[in-house]
Amino acid sequence: MTIDMKPEVQIDANYYKIAEIRRLTEHAFILSMPRSRFKFVAGQHVSLSIPGDYQSREYSIYSAEGGTNLEVLVKEVDGGYFSPKLSHLKEGDMVEVHGPFGKFGLDEKNLKNNRHVFIASGTGIAPFHSMVQSNPGLDYHLIHGVRYADEAYERDAYDAGRYTLCTSRDDKGNFRGRLTEYLKKTDFDKNTSFYLCGNSDMIFDSMEILSDKGFGRENINVEVYF
Repeated sequence: MTIDMKPEVQIDANYYKIAEIRRLTEHAFILSMPRSRFKFVAGQHVSLSIPGDYQSREYSIYSAEGGTNLEVLVKEVDGGYFSPKLSHLKEGDMVEVHGPFGKFGLDEKNLKNNRHVFIASGTGIAPFHSMVQSNPGLDYHLIHGVRYADEAYERDAYDAGRYTLCTSRDDKGNFRGRLTEYLKKTDFDKNTSFYLCGNSDMIFDSMEILSDKGFGRENINVEVYF
């Protein structure tokens, strides 16, 4: 959804009004803010806080580099402190944004020559959504590991033939099982750049699998969530 930007929406360099809250599941949602002059490279993240609160959290940017809005994908953590507060925000509420930060991004030297394989668990798909939306025509394959198929956040944003959904607790994805099991059973071309984003256990296990397949650290880019 495109939001018309108005001069009063951005109060200063760091404060933004929530323009839209897009609910994806019972616990996952997208916070959308007018981007204004905010510049970033797909793969980077921001630090997000609520005015008056002493805590902040880092979130990968979900939206395209040239998009109208700045968006982040959030999953509410049961018993957590910060994400439930974000979940209770409404359109028009203020958030404070710092950044962008990080060097996680596409392998520029091999951008045209390599296939780019994105490996994500859960909301770790966020930077890959930004990369795909920012680079039309990109040769990519997105492998997304979740528990249930309804956690395939906005899967229609990806070419069906380039998106593999691995579901560990139902059989409604493209592959029944953990994404690491899918990796073990899949062959990859030697001219492949890998990008991993999600929880640390998935990342370490995936790196070991890729190493066994002959891919070194120079082929792998990593963003660890926790």
